[in-house]
Amino acid sequence: MIVLVLDDQPTDDAADDQPTDDPADDQPQDDAADDQPQDDAVADQPQDDADEQPRPTPRALVLSFGMLVTSVLVGVLAVMPAPYAVNGPGPTKDVLGEVSGEPLIQVDGAPTYPSTGELRLTTISGTGGPGYPAYVLNVLQGWLASSSVVRPVEDVYPQDVSQEELDESNAYQMVSSQENASVAALTELGYEVPATLVVAGTVEGTDAEGRLEKGDVLTAIDGDPLPDYVTLLERLAAVTPGDTVTLTVTRHARDVEVPVVTGERPDGGAQIGAYIDPSFDMPVDVRINIEGIGGPSAGTMFALGIVDLLTPEDEAAGHVIAGTGTIDATGAVGTIGGIRQKLAGASRDGATWFLAPADNCDDVVGHVPRGLRVVRVATLHEAREAMVAIGAGTADDLPTCTAD
Repeated sequence: MIVLVLDDQPTDDAADDQPTDDPADDQPQDDAADDQPQDDAVADQPQDDADEQPRPTPRALVLSFGMLVTSVLVGVLAVMPAPYAVNGPGPTKDVLGEVSGEPLIQVDGAPTYPSTGELRLTTISGTGGPGYPAYVLNVLQGWLASSSVVRPVEDVYPQDVSQEELDESNAYQMVSSQENASVAALTELGYEVPATLVVAGTVEGTDAEGRLEKGDVLTAIDGDPLPDYVTLLERLAAVTPGDTVTLTVTRHARDVEVPVVTGERPDGGAQIGAYIDPSFDMPVDVRINIEGIGGPSAGTMFALGIVDLLTPEDEAAGHVIAGTGTIDATGAVGTIGGIRQKLAGASRDGATWFLAPADNCDDVVGHVPRGLRVVRVATLHEAREAMVAIGAGTADDLPTCTAD
């Protein structure tokens, strides 16, 4: 800001314009004074030393040059891209709180109840992905911060995906996570959640390839009706991989029976080799209002928040509980990335408890901030029981992550 300072004193020109009334002007001039010789020696006197600028010393020149070089280097480092991804603690959000004056979770069609506690979803903040390059200065800061991790960018982000494609994928995963959380929470509370099971495609190399068609609607397995997605999974859990099941599907308005030899999932269960896109008929309308966060890792905390809102008990009872984990429609809690950064973010924002996916325990051990207690959970039901125990003050014996 520039401030203009005005001089209150009149300028010389203004003074010349004023009428003079100096009594000295009326006095006769002293001619004797004019006859005195001028002292030319005054002109030979040296000027005041204060008018001379001191010469900079060699030390000052070296320091100035060093500061200039350092400034240039810092500027270059700030704009020079680096082939790394830097992830650190991101913001946390209370799913029982508000966003822009509106509840983060809104429920219509059922009564809701207040809570005195907080259930915080956790995130990571990162640079180095498509459209968000990491610079050398970011990498240096990441190496110096104990709560950040620096990895080669190709280990974190696919290199053949654009920023727009990545954003779309994260947005889709977030929407799917919210839907799964709603289904899992309502199922946990005893609601029936009917679903239409639509085949979205088949897995290459499985027996379902060429037998099931995109758009088929599964209605029964071995003659047992499939009213919802959970029933399909329960029926498959009783099947031995390699056995043949008969699927009844609606295809072009006709019922068709399709025999399929089941395959084996990584966890050992049976699968039919088809991608199922369930369309749920929600008995309660649940809307989740959140922006700027993508991906599926908030699913468990969304589901826990819905359970808390729809039950009259004050489960959290004043405690700040953070957590993370994907969730599917059955309530299974899945592994996520960046849990060390999420632990740090939860501690920073006042959480004293953290719900961690069981499959992430190897990354948790040895990285729990002081004052934060971790509870290992594998299902929404376990997470709910942990929340109740924490609120009741009986959580000392809850399972945690331990070294093997």
